Amino acid sequence: MSAVLTPHEELAAPVPPPGPQPAFFVVMNRGSGKNEKDAVRSAIEDELVRAGRRHEFVPVEPGEIVKACQHAAKLAKEQGGVIVASGGDGTINCAAQAALTHDCPLGVIAQGTFNLFARDLGLPLDAAEATRALLRAQPEPVQVGLVNEKVFLVNASVGLYPKLLADREEVKQKLGRRRWIAMLAALKSLMEWRLKLVLDSEMDGELVKLRTASVFLCNNRVQLERVGIQDFVIDQLDEGRMACLLVPQMRWWSKLGMLASAAFGSLGAQRRIQSFPLRSLTVTARNARRLRVATDGEVQYMELPLRFTVSPRPLRVMLPPAGERLPRK
Repeated sequence: MSAVLTPHEELAAPVPPPGPQPAFFVVMNRGSGKNEKDAVRSAIEDELVRAGRRHEFVPVEPGEIVKACQHAAKLAKEQGGVIVASGGDGTINCAAQAALTHDCPLGVIAQGTFNLFARDLGLPLDAAEATRALLRAQPEPVQVGLVNEKVFLVNASVGLYPKLLADREEVKQKLGRRRWIAMLAALKSLMEWRLKLVLDSEMDGELVKLRTASVFLCNNRVQLERVGIQDFVIDQLDEGRMACLLVPQMRWWSKLGMLASAAFGSLGAQRRIQSFPLRSLTVTARNARRLRVATDGEVQYMELPLRFTVSPRPLRVMLPPAGERLPRK
């Protein structure tokens, strides 16, 4: 059960845990939505100043979010502090990569569209509330995935899904960032997709040839529960396993049926879609040297073979006491 605070308690300064308090090095990608992000920064800064917590906003030059996260994580490691990511999935993913590289804790103030990582951890989505939760937090180990040493917090995939994301982004650049435009672009790409991947694969040590439209690895309970994947798959996420979904080639009416099943939370009942837990998956292709890979909504080409696995070292994420976390939704 999550904690419920009275209005008076919400206005009171957060009570920090005992011991020396680490400094926060905050990374906020302000490339778009400047006015909105100014308000978010003010909300975060107000809470940190009121609590007397030492902090620093690390500047992010246009297109340099990776560099800024690495710099912030290096400062956090050197000074015994915490890198804090304020933004959407891309910003949080970059910060997680840096935190894992430099072995320092990660704080999360989620400000994206879906915020699946924060929802899975029970963190508030309001900037001020998330900052107050961060002030009460302690680092705890959290499982993350890797594909060729690239971190993914929510999902990673090859095939259809990276194509959908790339086409959606291209349409957004031309027609604007309205959600209905993105949805229509994704639907068009889905209906036009004909390519079948033929992959030589190793699944948990077993050699398998995959013929599939898409391979989708997921490390997030909220996303899996929303689309209706079976409980026995979801229950093994905290045991060093990820969920793997294999999507076959389909006719257009079957694709619409798959979309409807995902929307109504019954994708696991689709007999043609395979879903199962696994620890590692390595894939290669005889007629390609690289494939387009999506990680937490970001798309890039990676050299083959691709190795998807659970990170042997967990990410240390700043989490408030268990009684104050929100239910997953």
